[in-house]
Amino acid sequence: MLVSKRKRYLSGSDWVINTLDRMMKSATCVGNISQIVLQLDSTVQQEEVRNALNRFVKKFPVIRGRGARDIRLAPYWKIPRENDGELSFHPVVLDNNGPLGDNFSPLEKSANAPFRDKRDYLSFQLLQDGGRNVLSMTFDHRLFDARGAEGFLNLFQQDVRDGSVAGDIAFVSSAALTQWSRKFRAGQNVNRRIIALSKSTPEQLPLPREISGAYRYRLISFTPRETEDVLERAYHEAGYLMESLFLLAVIVQALHDLFIQRYRPRSSYLIPVTVDLRPNADALQEIFFNYVSYLFYQIPVQVAGDRQKIIASLKQQMYDQVKAGFPKDLAEASQLTRIAPPSILGRLLHLPLEGKMATFAFSHLGKSSYQYGDFMGVKIENLFHMPRVPVPPGLGFFTNYFNGRLNIALSHIDGLLKEEEVQMLEAGIRARCGVPKT
Repeated sequence: MLVSKRKRYLSGSDWVINTLDRMMKSATCVGNISQIVLQLDSTVQQEEVRNALNRFVKKFPVIRGRGARDIRLAPYWKIPRENDGELSFHPVVLDNNGPLGDNFSPLEKSANAPFRDKRDYLSFQLLQDGGRNVLSMTFDHRLFDARGAEGFLNLFQQDVRDGSVAGDIAFVSSAALTQWSRKFRAGQNVNRRIIALSKSTPEQLPLPREISGAYRYRLISFTPRETEDVLERAYHEAGYLMESLFLLAVIVQALHDLFIQRYRPRSSYLIPVTVDLRPNADALQEIFFNYVSYLFYQIPVQVAGDRQKIIASLKQQMYDQVKAGFPKDLAEASQLTRIAPPSILGRLLHLPLEGKMATFAFSHLGKSSYQYGDFMGVKIENLFHMPRVPVPPGLGFFTNYFNGRLNIALSHIDGLLKEEEVQMLEAGIRARCGVPKT
């Protein structure tokens, strides 16, 4: 038998994520990690949370696995028989008036910290101030995508409530070493799209001369009432359930203002946008690993100041790519990349666009996969994400809903933006959403 029916083989999407992890470690000393933040309206018991999380993660040996190659070079996730590691859990007592406010430094510290060792992919931090708490889960994207990480926390809360989560979940998948002609046809479709994109080298903010590796964050959070107003405007301008295109257009406009202030942009803005390929987003077996593909949007600078023209362009590009089956073809074609080591694949990813992979990254998660209103009995006020963005471009915007609130998280590598520029972006986004900051 050349491949096993008992192994969890890595998909092409998984392999690209592994490559991005290596690239980020090389550029910033910390890998492709992200953080989910839960703002709680009161306090939780530190030891109770630690013990419950420890019991839960012990049920998943996959969390202590590692990447390996099979006899036919197919990469897979080598899963130990048991999870023998101790959970990384860091309580932090704050001496200010609240665990968040505008002070993100405790959360930034955990988002920028490397894991303890090569088999550590998960850590938790509990910020305590005596009145309210904030719980954050930092995770390695090799183990979860953003929706999967939310699903993992949802599974934990389900386990806390009724203990129904079994520890014998099967982690197996096909090595996908068949149907090569279909993969090559998918690759041809992807190449045509990449060639079309490469005719215009994307605008990109220059990276700082010395990259510290740290990321900075700004959360733009709307109240439930403000969120209703934003959605009403989005549906009016972009169409029903098209708020992601509206938000992307708003961000393009705000960023275009920044580019004009810095210098005269001449070409276009290129934005990769994540697409969830799960056939069933609630399926337990689709929590671990990656199920994302991408749409690529290109906006000429000549129209970047006109929101209606941006939205019209985004709609047409979305229609063309979905009709052509581009997201699925990209996932299918990426299966062919698994033969290449991440060190080589990383260099290949830079070639088509002269090293400028994008202007910024964008992801709209929509409604959260965390389906409970509380965490271990304590009400959750808000939930949002703090991802590290691959370098280049080192800049990204990530939106989600929770508890009736719209969140837009701005992530950028330290030194890319000045504080006044971050404030300018926030003001521009809020104003174009129709809810300026008071």
